[in-house]
Amino acid sequence: MIGYVTLGTNDFQRAVKFYDTLLAEVGAKRFMELENFIVWGNGAPAGLLAVTKPFDKRAASVGNGVMVALAATSKEHVDAIYRKAMSLGATDEGKPGPRGDNFYAGYFRDLDGNKLNAFFMG
Repeated sequence: MIGYVTLGTNDFQRAVKFYDTLLAEVGAKRFMELENFIVWGNGAPAGLLAVTKPFDKRAASVGNGVMVALAATSKEHVDAIYRKAMSLGATDEGKPGPRGDNFYAGYFRDLDGNKLNAFFMG
């Protein structure tokens, strides 16, 4: 249903390094690469994540209520993704744990303040 999500950055190289390392935890690698726009994925043309410097040349900003959710394969995988994000300089927005019935997630913000989570249902 969702093709891709794009996050803005004010420090492109820093964001690329963060996402190259973080998204490797979910088996994603660079899918498409332009000068100021990189997309990561698992090979399918859906469920992709991209970072870019804003086209209008103005500063990137964080959308209130906007979040990107990374699907994990287990609760342990959620924990590993969260730990990787923290080791890369992300900030905590909610340590991994149960959030209601059959939903386990950890929340964090990337180096530009974009909110993400890693989740497992089951």
